[in-house]
Amino acid sequence: MPELPEVEGLVRALAPEAVGRVIQDVSISPIVVESKERGREAIIKGISTEQFIQNMKDMTIVNVKRRSKYIYMDLERNGQSYLLVSHLGMTGAWFTVNSIEEVTEEKFRRHIHVIFTMKDGGLLVYSDIRRFGELRLLNIEADHPPLLKMAPEPFDNDACTHFIDCTLLPRYARKPIKEVIMDGQVISGCGNIYATEALFKMNIHPARKAERISLKRKQELFRVIVDILQESIDAGGSTISDYRNINGEAGSMQDRLKMYGQKECPTCEAETKSMQIGGRTSVYCPKCQR
Repeated sequence: MPELPEVEGLVRALAPEAVGRVIQDVSISPIVVESKERGREAIIKGISTEQFIQNMKDMTIVNVKRRSKYIYMDLERNGQSYLLVSHLGMTGAWFTVNSIEEVTEEKFRRHIHVIFTMKDGGLLVYSDIRRFGELRLLNIEADHPPLLKMAPEPFDNDACTHFIDCTLLPRYARKPIKEVIMDGQVISGCGNIYATEALFKMNIHPARKAERISLKRKQELFRVIVDILQESIDAGGSTISDYRNINGEAGSMQDRLKMYGQKECPTCEAETKSMQIGGRTSVYCPKCQR
């Protein structure tokens, strides 16, 4: 699943391609339409496909920004503001092209589910191989309350204090630290990849309970998380499995990862081990991480 750096990279590439353009029409794939008709919320969330198409027509894209792992598109029509929220799920990808044939990777071209035809003739395309992503049209952010529960951005001044305070709460204190830092209400945008890397750099076992880590170590851990997220942003994110930046571009952070997906510890050369924490596979070094 794309994490904060991958979404940030996509937003930085998408904004100059999309801002200022006007949506003329929208088409949605038959598989999404059929799924919605069967009562399943596939990609288009909280609204029928017909209403989504109608509501999106003549919208001007005013801004594109990131919030945690979400893409926020500020829209405007007839002086009224709207918000299109996009989450990439496991395999979502955006493309700005003049024709579908310009989506060069077949696996993305075969799984295009939403096409925004712009008034200038270009296309803004959303592809999603596994269809776990979402597009949600809102009047304001508060119309979808879960969005308001996200932690501060990790680069904000109050983010470390928020993290420390959360780890002291009973619902987090006895949880494995890996599960805690992957919780978007504790730290925004830090998922399995970068949690794995940060804990390895700090020599902390992913299953260690949050309450068994000192205040100083928690503060150091948070700084490491922020540093790793920033390093990944600078590297264009990690292109692992089906993640791509806009128009299929790849990042290079995967070449810098020390523990995620590794079979051998780069420090002591011990064989790595893995365990399930918070529903995700956690890779760690049994010698270096305690």
